[in-house]
Amino acid sequence: MTKFKAAVFDWAGTTVDFGSFAPMGVFVKAFETFGITATIAEARCPMGSAKWDHIRAMMDMPAIADQWAAKYGAAPTDADVDKVYEVFVPMNEKVAADYADLIPGTLETMAYLRGKGMKVGSTTGYTRSIMENVLPVAKANGYEPDNLICADDLPEGRPGPLCMYQCMVDLVAYPPSAIIKVDDTAPGIGEGVAAGCVTVGVALSGNAVGKTPDELAAMSDAEVDVLRQKATAILVEAGAHHVIDTIADLPALIDQLEAQ
Repeated sequence: MTKFKAAVFDWAGTTVDFGSFAPMGVFVKAFETFGITATIAEARCPMGSAKWDHIRAMMDMPAIADQWAAKYGAAPTDADVDKVYEVFVPMNEKVAADYADLIPGTLETMAYLRGKGMKVGSTTGYTRSIMENVLPVAKANGYEPDNLICADDLPEGRPGPLCMYQCMVDLVAYPPSAIIKVDDTAPGIGEGVAAGCVTVGVALSGNAVGKTPDELAAMSDAEVDVLRQKATAILVEAGAHHVIDTIADLPALIDQLEAQ
């Protein structure tokens, strides 16, 4: 047995899609549809947020806001966010399944958690319609959490606590201190912090690093450590109690926490 009753995982960058690549090109293409140039770096900044909020955050970036005002005669409004969002979601639905391969160590970690009698929950910044394309691929590869809360399931998403509260209800798991939230983004860590859970950031497989396993393998240890420290700083600033490289490292961390 364990003092932890459940672990709740993010999806892209945490359990699937090493490097969190699926949404990046779609954000750029969605803005291109409106004659606006956005960079991959700009697209990565708000990652982990609900996608409408993500687009709003990008539109508030000076470089994008200035382009919008120059082209359309006014600063981008929420109605403009709606327009970009309506283009983005179908695009992301089409590509999400192509980036749904499991991150190495996911199945082994799930077996470890199940062996300890823990429930496995999940939250995501993706909409339900996007996740409908991801779930079958994950299931076919052996990963099927006990629940899924999407960005558009509740009135408020990350970094608020409502998605985590719903997980507690679905999983019948409480108190919050007995639940581990695992995520690669600041908003995803934020929802765990807001709900009072133990938060674990994943650095190397996530959005802040944005590299494939092969790209990381081709780098020196020193180069990888620079990326690790960058991602760790972002996650710690968001409130992560612990930071690991990937989901494969979670069992060892849980063993360590239980030994304390």
